[in-house]
Amino acid sequence: MALSNLGYSLREAMHHFVRNWTTALGAIITIFLSLFIIGLFVVGSGIVNSAIGNVEQQVTINAFISDDASDDAIKSFQNKLESWENVSDVSFKTKEDARKDYTGMSNSAEATMSALDGENPLPRSFVIKMDDPSQVEGTASKIKSDPDFKKIVDKDDVASSVLYGQKEVDRLFTVTGYMRLAAIVLVALLTFIALVFINNTIRLSITARRREIAIMRLVGASNGFIRGPFITEGIIQAVIGALLAIGVLEMIRNMFIPRIQGAISWMQLMLPLHLYLLTYAALIFFGLLIGFFGSVIAMRRYLKV
Repeated sequence: MALSNLGYSLREAMHHFVRNWTTALGAIITIFLSLFIIGLFVVGSGIVNSAIGNVEQQVTINAFISDDASDDAIKSFQNKLESWENVSDVSFKTKEDARKDYTGMSNSAEATMSALDGENPLPRSFVIKMDDPSQVEGTASKIKSDPDFKKIVDKDDVASSVLYGQKEVDRLFTVTGYMRLAAIVLVALLTFIALVFINNTIRLSITARRREIAIMRLVGASNGFIRGPFITEGIIQAVIGALLAIGVLEMIRNMFIPRIQGAISWMQLMLPLHLYLLTYAALIFFGLLIGFFGSVIAMRRYLKV
């Protein structure tokens, strides 16, 4: 569409928009609902991924230390651990810390410790957090094979001195991997379905004006000149639909999500603002693509020579 045709296309698009407002309203509602569902699912997927990430971040390695290990050897290995790749934090848990954690688990745990007449059999340990929890197995293996670690653990039981809930962690990452894949597939499927519905709606709108297109062709109008108003109208409808979808998503973000978050504070539902802005920009961009290509594809059969 040439720039010289832009003014004409805008005037004609607005004229058609007002004259056929029921058809235009149907297209806008279809676009709004389609983009809103996509946007809602993208935001929902972001919340699920955030929750999954929070669960994954709880994965830690516990490296238990022999009671005979010297403080200097323990400190030296801690410094070494902190310099490793994929290790984000290393905290040292004393025997007293271990006792407090154990007795805080239940009343029976307190009774068990009391029956030991003041003895504390629980070992000291390192609690290790990682930048990438999915690499927990590799990091645990590296600890087990480290010569400095072997100096501060029970020589007869090095393997069992490093624990991270192997089976549970494997199941966790398997489940979260499937959940992320399912989210991607569902977003792609919803996008495809939305494109089909929107294209059909625009096609019906253009079909209703096929005689107008035929008359313009008979008087010698070029394909680009004919397409201009229809493409412009399709883009206007798509942008309005996208803005309505964004408005409803903003209302949900500001009014409903904070209330739900307050009711289930144990689960993180709030996403950073920039993720919402990226979603909104994507909806507008997708709306523009739908308006443009939907009109072009729908008009193709009426512009064939």
